Amino acid sequence: MSNIDPVPGYQAQHQPSRPDRSVRHGTATRRTALAVCTIADIAAGLLGLWILLFLLDANQGNVFVEFVRETADWLAWWAQDIFTMDTEGLRVALNYGLPAALYLLIGHGIAARLNRA
Repeated sequence: MSNIDPVPGYQAQHQPSRPDRSVRHGTATRRTALAVCTIADIAAGLLGLWILLFLLDANQGNVFVEFVRETADWLAWWAQDIFTMDTEGLRVALNYGLPAALYLLIGHGIAARLNRA
């Protein structure tokens, strides 16, 4: 008996080769880019939700509204009081809208750069 050709005349099935490192690296890079985009979108979404809740005069005593406000304050701590308008709605929209826009721009820019790499 020979281990070379068990049944003469039939093609041996080849096992699929393992993907090379560049393919695996590309997949990891795309997943990282997706994670960066998702985090930036969630941060901007929470900031936008707070602006919307504030402008619609949501109940400040509500647990959900309080959670969104505290999270938005945490995300936009660096931009607090950049704009000091007399109109409260405009002040909130600008002070929370600026970080939301920057999170989107920076997050999607980093993701685009990762996808190109």
